[in-house]
Amino acid sequence: MSKPERSYLVCATPRSGSTLVCQTLIRTGVAGRPEEYFEALRSSGVPRQPEEYFHGVGDRTIFDHLAERAQDFNPPPRSPLWSRTAYDRYLDWVFDVGTTDNGVFGAKLMWGYVEDFVSLLRNIPEFREVPMAEILSEVFPELTFVRVVRANKIRQAVSLWKAVQTATWRDETTASSSADAEDIDASYKGFVNDHRPALRFHYGAIKHLLDQLIQQEAAWDAFFEHSRIKPVFILYENFASDIGPSTRNVLERLGIEAPDDLNLETRMRRQSDGINDDWARRYSDIRLGAEFDLVPTPSGRD
Repeated sequence: MSKPERSYLVCATPRSGSTLVCQTLIRTGVAGRPEEYFEALRSSGVPRQPEEYFHGVGDRTIFDHLAERAQDFNPPPRSPLWSRTAYDRYLDWVFDVGTTDNGVFGAKLMWGYVEDFVSLLRNIPEFREVPMAEILSEVFPELTFVRVVRANKIRQAVSLWKAVQTATWRDETTASSSADAEDIDASYKGFVNDHRPALRFHYGAIKHLLDQLIQQEAAWDAFFEHSRIKPVFILYENFASDIGPSTRNVLERLGIEAPDDLNLETRMRRQSDGINDDWARRYSDIRLGAEFDLVPTPSGRD
């Protein structure tokens, strides 16, 4: 498999809206297939377990919320070719599946996996001595960086806390699914969901994840500044509110011609719901009360 002619990396943090951006770009049919091919810890070859988002946190009640659902999260490696010692074979597979017929390759990269990814790349002899600021451009031909940022960080952290509790990252179920087998499957899933522990608000968990997200965004800022890179910038809230023109704009900035029959109707369900709204308000109320002493003063006291 030869390398693609040009490539781009969608640089993001969890629950930033990058999945919507990437799935929309995939549906154009001309912008590669930007999936999370590099969402793997060097030690295991699979994504972080939910509890691994809370390393070093002393509040054990957070882990109590996760343990009840841990059995639902046991992802296999993305490809049987994944190997720490022969990572070049996996990279060839990634180029193969992530490139469209026009020679464009796309992938998504979370900051939380950058260190592990670079470490794996350094197992390939030709990249062993390449500096951090240059290694991604050496691996991916004619590379463009795309930065996806979500403005509302509290809602992003709430969404992440909800995701690690359920070990569910996206829902592409469509209303058009049919067949008796699908009905049976839906009934089974409904039974399982009805008997799962309820989602729980936890201020400390959300605060930890919020701080983590802010640190990871700052790390992307530092990387781009150090590498003197100006990425294509996407604000999730703007992209989601006007997907068609936003996608065409991204394609134009990537130098990709949009097809005339471009259809960008999304299949993804909006995963933000009343729980997200309630938790975002509760978190804000508690944090403001703690930081600005907004607790009402009892009558008769100054």
